[in-house]
Amino acid sequence: MYSPKVMQHFSNPQNVGEISDADGVGEVGNPVCGDMMTIYIKVKDNVITDIKFKTFGCAAAIATSSIITTMAKGMTLDDALKISRNDVARELGGLPPQKMHCSNLAADGLKLAIENYRRKLQGLPPKSGVTSGEER
Repeated sequence: MYSPKVMQHFSNPQNVGEISDADGVGEVGNPVCGDMMTIYIKVKDNVITDIKFKTFGCAAAIATSSIITTMAKGMTLDDALKISRNDVARELGGLPPQKMHCSNLAADGLKLAIENYRRKLQGLPPKSGVTSGEER
């Protein structure tokens, strides 16, 4: 059902944890399946210098959280915003169709963390909320 890379990132997730003084935080979830993700970023000179996650969910949710952190670390904010659900799934060697919503949550969490970082710079409150994880 899962690719070897999904199983690798589920069994040995990368960048697990919390950044207590994060520059941006994105918290997303899918109330239907119960997956919840929080993505934390540190930014310097418009580049993601550190990124961590905490996820409660299935193997695919944990794997997509892990892989998106490895993909985004070192990217500029604008480049990281371009990471799509399909990019996440492709990087993991594919996901079963019923688990594609997990990759969308990971991409949404990263985008929300970046948006909240930019809102913080403008003195605006962070955006929050739970997403359905469905295609937009």
